[in-house]
Formats: sequence, structure tokens, C-alpha cells
Amino acid sequence: MSKSIDNLKEAFAGESQAHQKYRSFAARAEKDGFPNVARLFLTAAEAERIHADGHLKALDGIGSTADNLRAAVDGETHEATEMYPPMLQQAEAEGHRARRMFKYAVQAEAIHAELYRRALEAVLGGKDLAETGFYLCPTCGHIEFGQPPETCPICGLKGTAFVQV
Repeated sequence: MSKSIDNLKEAFAGESQAHQKYRSFAARAEKDGFPNVARLFLTAAEAERIHADGHLKALDGIGSTADNLRAAVDGETHEATEMYPPMLQQAEAEGHRARRMFKYAVQAEAIHAELYRRALEAVLGGKDLAETGFYLCPTCGHIEFGQPPETCPICGLKGTAFVQV
């Protein structure tokens, strides 16, 4: 593998992390009463997203929708079955507060993989998903098609708090 490919992978990871970190920083600045600082963080986050997108394209990391769905199924399955379980086990052994989000992630990522499988099946059949309502639990990241549940099956949040995307 060429050094440029390694550099692109490192740059993509760094820019992706910066994008999310700045979005989180923006939310905190907004909460703390600094709306202009929040806008600066959001603007910088978008710049980092642009960089990450360019790096991913240079890596030929964006394929057909079916290829992208296969990659998403693989990634979510890896997270649910290989990445998060040992992280959860370690956090539980240490009594670390990370165990809460690791537990949520194990369950949510498995559901995400299944939703991507459904989407892949539709695309391979030449169709889009029939569902038009997508609901997100803002606490744990659980996704529901159609309508939000009465309560989140992962974290127990009331369905009325789900966000329609």
C-alpha cells in the first residue's frame, strides 16, 4: 500500500473525528449561551466534513448504493459483534461510565445492520425503501421505521422524544 493511501486513511479518520467533535462542541457552546461560538464550531465542522468527503473519494471509498449498503452492513455488524462487546466488557469490569454508551451501541449497531440489510434487499430488487418515516432515539441511537415506538427498546426513552429524520 502506498504512503499516500495510508495518509488518506489517517486524514479521513482525523477529519471525521474533528467534524463530530466540533458538532459536539457547538451543542455545548449553544447550551452555555454562546450562539456565535456555536456557529463557528458548526461552520468548522462542515469544513472538516468537506475534507473528510474529499479524502474518502480519493480513497475510492464511495461505490454504488448497493456497494455502500454492503459496506454499511459489514461495518455495523463488525461494531455490534466484534468491536463493542469487548469494550463493554472492559468498561463493566472497570465500572467505567463508558459502559452505558457501549451497551447502547452494541444493540443499536445490530439494528442498524438489519435496517441496512433491508435497504440492500430493496436496492438489489431495483426499488427504494418503502418506508418514509425514520425516527431516531436521541439517547442511544436506535432507529425505527414508520413510527416511533411507545418506548425505546434499548434505553427506555419515551417514543415522543424520538426525532424524525
